Amino acid sequence: MSAKPSLLFVNQHYWPDFASTGQHLTDLAEHLAAAGYDVSVVCSRGKYLAGELESPEEEVQNGVRIHRIRATSFGRARHLGRLVDYASFYLRVLLRLLRKRRYDYLVVLTTPPLLCYVGAILKRLRGQRYGIWSMDLHPDAEEALGMLKQGSLLAKALHGFNDVGYRNADFVVDLGTYMKRRIEAKGAQPDRLHTIPVWSKKQEIEPVAREDNPLLDEWGLRGKQIVMYSGNAGLAHRFDEVLEAMHTLKNHPELFFLFVGSGPRKQEIIAYAEEHGIENFRYLNYLPREQLRFSLSAASVHLLTLRRNMAGIAVPGKLYGIMAAARPVVMVGPRASVPAETVEREEIGFVVDPSQSGGTARLVEGLLRLCDDDALRTEQGNRARAAFLKHYEQKVACEMWERLFEQLSHVRPPAGSRPALASA
Repeated sequence: MSAKPSLLFVNQHYWPDFASTGQHLTDLAEHLAAAGYDVSVVCSRGKYLAGELESPEEEVQNGVRIHRIRATSFGRARHLGRLVDYASFYLRVLLRLLRKRRYDYLVVLTTPPLLCYVGAILKRLRGQRYGIWSMDLHPDAEEALGMLKQGSLLAKALHGFNDVGYRNADFVVDLGTYMKRRIEAKGAQPDRLHTIPVWSKKQEIEPVAREDNPLLDEWGLRGKQIVMYSGNAGLAHRFDEVLEAMHTLKNHPELFFLFVGSGPRKQEIIAYAEEHGIENFRYLNYLPREQLRFSLSAASVHLLTLRRNMAGIAVPGKLYGIMAAARPVVMVGPRASVPAETVEREEIGFVVDPSQSGGTARLVEGLLRLCDDDALRTEQGNRARAAFLKHYEQKVACEMWERLFEQLSHVRPPAGSRPALASA
């Protein structure tokens, strides 16, 4: 194998779609192409929400060859539509990869779920070496969210297919200690697991002084202390204490709760605010990526939430954008999780663990303290930016990927190493 192997990444989303997995894959693929790697991507033409991208089926963008598959695009509004999108994408990907050239490495992401099983099929039928970039875990997430009954025949079957994918991968990139433990429990070999965090870009998200931030005037919020939740309000996130804190602080003259983004919990949050007469609240749609530095910097404090049973299944990547903007973070979620450990280790905010009593009171007290103390916010924000530049900046993380591929280039696969494709 050459020093710089040929690479094919497969994920449902890629540039110019705004899905988080697509943005991170775009960053990595273009970084590797610039470093001299032969990089290709197979993705869907469907958008993250619904509809088709107005992009060609084949093109080269910043050195990366892109092939966009025509699959269904019902979007994320309904479970059935999402499942049909997944199934059509699996089939088209598999048919394409069975016909086309082999690469030194196929790298599959976890959107859609069980994409790793496609890797196992290709390894069995064509001897294709593959790795998994594990952004989250399925069907673990569906079980944790109650969408799939634990121990049911369907759950057992899905775990079986998924575990085959992980057990036979030549490498797996996880997002932290808790995810690594879950993947090891699936039978993956520990020496094939590598932790590389997701990231933000230092040139894309920089701290913007409040006096230089045009969004504060556009939103009519200049002079307010903004408590912001930015990004996807998903089923994996916990909002009980946040909503109760909003209710407690609804008459505060300076605090304003601003949500920016979307997600399946959006209407629930809006309905709560309307029902309880919370007027110091607003929910805005996603902003263009080029405005992210202004949006994140508009906040005095950022909120990050995670359900307890999702620790190790999902790792909210929005933390690193917040750190890049040099803002403190208040996390509502389990202390035994990667984001909580990061917040406490780097001393960039505080954690409210719902398993401990008085969560709402502690959240309210902490928000008031941070919003009232300019010096504390500045100190924690500066530490956040410094930690981001050292550990979670795009170049730092992408260079970790380069070192991984350099290491893999010197590893020869064992003779006859092709997986059995039984589902359990």
